[in-house]
Amino acid sequence: MKHPVDVHVGKRVRHRRWMVGMTQQQLAGKVGIKFQQIQKYETGMNRISASRLWDIAEALDVPVSFFFEGISDQIEIQSGENAPSDLLADKEALELVRSYYQIPETQRRRLFDLARAISEDAA
Repeated sequence: MKHPVDVHVGKRVRHRRWMVGMTQQQLAGKVGIKFQQIQKYETGMNRISASRLWDIAEALDVPVSFFFEGISDQIEIQSGENAPSDLLADKEALELVRSYYQIPETQRRRLFDLARAISEDAA
């Protein structure tokens, strides 16, 4: 049975890998393992050791703490409490975020303001 923390950390690995445009094969090569192991980590099927997580963090250029961000929200979801849904599991949301950060900052701010105004009108 998958542990919720392993699943969360795996999703964060997949999210960051995807955001930097790296394949599982490329990440595996940087860490010195086979891409199938990356697949198992990303699904939470296998736990990531502390030293391996350190290597993955360096390969993805994030602090190790990145992989644990939002973990309390995830645990609340699994315990049935109200919490935001897991956007990292939604490929469309990830693609939107990735595209958003490719927009120049001044235009990105305008887009953000527009999205906020539209969402407030819809509420």
